Amino acid sequence: MKRLFLGEDGKLRYIWRAAIFAALAIWPAQMLLDWLIAPVARAFNIEPSLSAAAIALNEFENLLIAVLCTLPFALYEHRRIDSYGLMISQALKHPLWEGAGAGVVMAGAIAIGMIALGGMQVHGLALTGGALLFSALAWAGANVLVGLGEEYFFRGYFLQALWRAIGFWPASIIIALLFAADHYFFKPGENIWDVITLVSISLLLCISVLRTGTLWFAVGFHIAFDFMQLFVIGTPNGSHIPEGRMLAVTFNGPVWLTGGVLGTEASWLMYPMIALTTLYVWLRYRPPVAATAEPPPP
Repeated sequence: MKRLFLGEDGKLRYIWRAAIFAALAIWPAQMLLDWLIAPVARAFNIEPSLSAAAIALNEFENLLIAVLCTLPFALYEHRRIDSYGLMISQALKHPLWEGAGAGVVMAGAIAIGMIALGGMQVHGLALTGGALLFSALAWAGANVLVGLGEEYFFRGYFLQALWRAIGFWPASIIIALLFAADHYFFKPGENIWDVITLVSISLLLCISVLRTGTLWFAVGFHIAFDFMQLFVIGTPNGSHIPEGRMLAVTFNGPVWLTGGVLGTEASWLMYPMIALTTLYVWLRYRPPVAATAEPPPP
């Protein structure tokens, strides 16, 4: 029984650390923060919607959950809490900006493809002047929280613990399935095409951690891709239209092209772009460790 739970160093095995992290995140941390944040939502009249305020509050909660669940393991392992891929000293270095560039190119290429194939029509700006600037800043802030919250939650400590326990590829597949399941069961209108996209993007972002040795590429990608989707393009997402989007657009093409109620994320144009971006990351970066090795030491 002791060998089942403890490694040769006398510490809890990483598979159990990963399981405890997931259990803490799913139940007590989620319940506690739901209870604490609900009054904030009521005080500012923030209703569940596809608005910058609602997204920011939800993703701020996800970031807090990730931090609270990582903290005891950081103390147990005698490591800094930012050492699981989000080193503050690396925050504004090139992986962040390169990831952001990849997110802009991917979302922009899909939009251009939909316009060229007749699935998306642009009718000008939906907002102008101060309203446009305010909305841009609001969505930028919301998507910074999306990138930090979701990446640190799924691909921070959780990825590293699973990686050490079962290897990089099995860990990445498990996280990709959980990432897709989180969206599938909690977002209206999900279908198999969006699940394929979510699994593929999650694997791409796990590979970026493997090749760059940091989460910052993934964070930059997530921020920029969602900002382009929700603010610039204004694509539907989960049957909802983003509030305060930049462009006045309509989508009148087949579902395979436009993604239907799920928007560009479920468009078949995503698949070649994800494949090309994955190839770019694989060739662009030389891994700090071999794919079969453990994560970089603290």
